[in-house]
Amino acid sequence: MTCEPTSTPDIDLPRLREKYRQQADKRRRPEGFAQYREVTEDLEEFLEFEPYEPLPARAPLADETDVVVLGGGFAGLIAAGRLKAAGVGSIRIIDRSGDFGGVWYWNRYPGVQCDVESYTYLPLLEELGYMPKDRYSYGSEIFAYCQQMGRHFDLYKHALFGTIVKSIRWDESLQRWRIGTNQGDDVRARYIVMAPGPLNRPKLPGVPGIERFKGHSFHTTRWDYDYTGGAWTSPELTKLAGKKLAIIGTGATAVQCVPHLAKYAEHLTVFQRTPSYIDDRGNRPTDAAWAERQKPGWQAARMRNFHIAINEVFDKNDTDLICDGWSELNRNIQAARKAAGWPELTFEQLMALREVEDYRAMERIRQRVDTIVQDPATAEILKPWYRFLCKRPCFNDDYLPTFNRPNVTLVDVADEKGITGITEGGIIANGREYEVDCIIYASGFETTTDLRRRYGIDIVEGRNGLSLYDHWSDGFRTLHGMAVHNFPGMFFTGYLQGGVSGSITQMYDQQGSHIAHIVAAAIARNAATVEPSHEAEAAWVDTIRANLMYDTSFWEGCTPGYNNNEGLETKRYTIFGEPYGPGFHAFDDLLRQWRAAGDFAGLVFTPPGPAPTNSGE
Repeated sequence: MTCEPTSTPDIDLPRLREKYRQQADKRRRPEGFAQYREVTEDLEEFLEFEPYEPLPARAPLADETDVVVLGGGFAGLIAAGRLKAAGVGSIRIIDRSGDFGGVWYWNRYPGVQCDVESYTYLPLLEELGYMPKDRYSYGSEIFAYCQQMGRHFDLYKHALFGTIVKSIRWDESLQRWRIGTNQGDDVRARYIVMAPGPLNRPKLPGVPGIERFKGHSFHTTRWDYDYTGGAWTSPELTKLAGKKLAIIGTGATAVQCVPHLAKYAEHLTVFQRTPSYIDDRGNRPTDAAWAERQKPGWQAARMRNFHIAINEVFDKNDTDLICDGWSELNRNIQAARKAAGWPELTFEQLMALREVEDYRAMERIRQRVDTIVQDPATAEILKPWYRFLCKRPCFNDDYLPTFNRPNVTLVDVADEKGITGITEGGIIANGREYEVDCIIYASGFETTTDLRRRYGIDIVEGRNGLSLYDHWSDGFRTLHGMAVHNFPGMFFTGYLQGGVSGSITQMYDQQGSHIAHIVAAAIARNAATVEPSHEAEAAWVDTIRANLMYDTSFWEGCTPGYNNNEGLETKRYTIFGEPYGPGFHAFDDLLRQWRAAGDFAGLVFTPPGPAPTNSGE
């Protein structure tokens, strides 16, 4: 089936540029991420409790193993699976949750669903022989798939669930990492893989009075079905009858759960700082005949196509395999170039064309709001005034119609003072108190706050007590985004200084495979440690900074959010780290060539040290 470009309206580009600027400016706050509150001990009920699969108490563990993987989500599962495939059997996986899944373990709110098609998001589908049930998988299926990955790689025997890492210190006398936990464990490892994922720690709005509220409250990542009724597989929230609810936040999570809350609550008040881009979802079951037609390598090809659709430009021979809202802009650019006879364009001309098509596509989205939302004033508040990808796009068929319900109120807090406090009985916003029985925080995660807050580990110390947080205080310093000088045998996954893929799980597989290659080589050599030299680390930082794939002018013009460091300094410590300029696939080629050379250029292996005393099982 051919994927056609969308029909988009004409625009007044200068007027829209000014409108976007005004809308971004009124949302920009000088305190940046200080406007969000870290979930610490005085708010531990929002983070520390386990509503899903609480584990029994256990005795402290004294454990020694080759590799500790911190995190049991997709990053940790893939890294551990690749380590085992490389012959590394002495592994320990540590996670605070009661099972594998990471963000898909914790997020069980009603309506939870992947907003990227499952064929490009769920990793290793061909390897596991699995085909998703729907084009856009629901959270329960993704969680079950994580469990399947755990069984496929035989990882459950290596897992230490219900455990929170409190400190990581390098012990030079043992030439081991020592990991301290909330259970009193002393875990020693030759190598550590940091795989916490970017969405592992919830954050709260930094408004006074959260502790004062005497009603019920919870964060969406710890959904309280005892209070709401129902379950994530059958979200019939019948216990909300007669309840007045408030939800703070209108990002991807709120877009999915708001329709369910409104259906059952007596009244729902939605507090919005910035409206989300909302297009139709149009989910459907996976077509069995289509699945049968897929040939070996189909998922890698689809992931590559999705990456190009988001991060690059379709050429005349590219076919849009994704054909949804994520690829609309690139699809329309391709059609415009085709209509013009495929003229040669400079980079500046191509970016100018992209800007026009971007504004036109976003105008289509705003006009779509008018066709769905009946009250003109409410519709106006729900319109997004920013470039595509400034804020994560959302796709939902029920969110906008929810605001036609008489029991739903939308409160815009971008103007005036916004939310200024929480009282014993409600929320103060724009000078008015809204009395509610329950506050639900859809306020997101510690995605781009400082690294200590993101990791949630107070102490990470390498040689001579060097803090990782101090080492990176002026920006990331790595080799290939995965290894760090003076932190021997510590490896990193996620957005640091490497290739950024349209599919984050594809990036995790790239990193997990590369790390497993290095660890397996170090174990085969019986090396005590392996780390980059200072010179190699410095050279890679220079390479990254000279080829930084980051359009600063684009992001600085965006509405404030986690994509652009809340509209402040955008060159470092954004959710994307410091990407490798030539792109994900060029970075993949670089890593493959590095491994093929066989000399492990830039890494230093030290002489053999003591062998581990057990298998870590």
